[in-house]
Amino acid sequence: MQLKEALKQYFGFENFRDRQEEIVRHILEGNNALVIMPTGSGKSVLYQLPALLLPDLTLIISPLIALMKDQVDGLTKKGIDAAFINASLSKSEREKRQERLKKGKYKLLYVTPERFRKEEFLEVIRTRKISLFAVDEAHCISEWGHDFRPDYTRLGEIRKALGNPTTIALTATATPQVQKDILRQLQLEDAKIFHEGIERPNLFLGVQEVWGEDEKLEIILEYIRNLERGSGIVYFSLIQDLLKMSERLRKEKVEHLVYHGKLDSILRRKLQNRFMKNDRQVVLATNAFGMGIDKYDIRFVLHAQIPGSLEAYYQEIGRAGRDGKRSDCILLYDQQDLNIQLEFIKWNNPSPDFFHRAYQILHNHLMEVNANGLEYFKEQLTFKNRHDYRAETVLSLFDRWGVTTGRIEDKNLQLIGDLPDEWLDSEYMEKKLKTEQHQLYQMMRYAKLETCRKAFIHEYFGIEHADRCNSCDNCLD
Repeated sequence: MQLKEALKQYFGFENFRDRQEEIVRHILEGNNALVIMPTGSGKSVLYQLPALLLPDLTLIISPLIALMKDQVDGLTKKGIDAAFINASLSKSEREKRQERLKKGKYKLLYVTPERFRKEEFLEVIRTRKISLFAVDEAHCISEWGHDFRPDYTRLGEIRKALGNPTTIALTATATPQVQKDILRQLQLEDAKIFHEGIERPNLFLGVQEVWGEDEKLEIILEYIRNLERGSGIVYFSLIQDLLKMSERLRKEKVEHLVYHGKLDSILRRKLQNRFMKNDRQVVLATNAFGMGIDKYDIRFVLHAQIPGSLEAYYQEIGRAGRDGKRSDCILLYDQQDLNIQLEFIKWNNPSPDFFHRAYQILHNHLMEVNANGLEYFKEQLTFKNRHDYRAETVLSLFDRWGVTTGRIEDKNLQLIGDLPDEWLDSEYMEKKLKTEQHQLYQMMRYAKLETCRKAFIHEYFGIEHADRCNSCDNCLD
């Protein structure tokens, strides 16, 4: 079947966009690729179409459980044999899908990188020949980028264990340093890099300097009340500030959704579905909201507090304007908010000694920790300083790196691994701290910028750009 025929038959498109066809041919010829392409440019076609034309299974690694379901639902509606296996399934459903996998079913299978921790899954996947290994959101593999996922660092070994299948890694944002890290970790030194830039001409970028919550409220209300069609997202760094702003909006009789990481997963999924179905036009959210949100008509993304890095910022504003129409991406810059991110950096970077003490407490007093909860653990570790959040950071990192399993809240926390050597290396931890400080400094420079904002962002990601974009506040001022 000719490529364009397959594109029309399976996806309903008459023609490829930009370099899609070149990349698909490159993959079908058995070559590896790293693709950096703006959000909404059709990255999924780059592995879904080859998957349908190659003889065996395509394995897609994604960190996004919600997005997996959406993509699989879309594929199965087209009559394509696709599935996902992740923690959202019951044990019996996982076993059923693994049995089907063993019998040669499925052309595309979506899994999270954490799935490879399960020995029973590894046994099943080794029974299949993998034609294509697709790594979505590939920036998650790099500690020097954002959204780092430790299990991504095992993908190079996993790829080797599966016979080094043809591999495509995809992301919307990656600095030159992160690109090198992706290729090194996946052992893809021979891969061709397809850099399609990060340009989104329909996104208007702007910064409004504010002082205090009253000015923020005024601007947020203006955007919401001027919204005739489409949707909007207002991002916050702190849940407590989000909830305060939500209360003030309710007093103004402004309907909206509230989304943050402390809500349980079922409620978060319901809220996301309501937003996607236009049950509410506006959502106030932390950065827990957004990865995998594929809503075409988001007309504005406001940041009520400064993010920690340009990578995170560009990823979040990338959710706007996927229909190609103008969308406003405005940072409400209050210099006092820098203190929030400075505190985050402080708590995100415990010392090697702190990691060692936390590990020893769990090793020697795990039963007491499970019985008495988080506050007991914090008291043992931080000497009753309730404003010290390093304990939460340590527990989160222990879970992500496979040092522990279970949760203190469920009284089933278990130690299952050793401390990574990096965490006991002072030089490594100092480098990590300085990297995060540099990222915040670049974000602050962006906020205070008097020249073209898009040129600044492009330079940060190692891409050339004209001195004027005519779609940011500085160029149009």
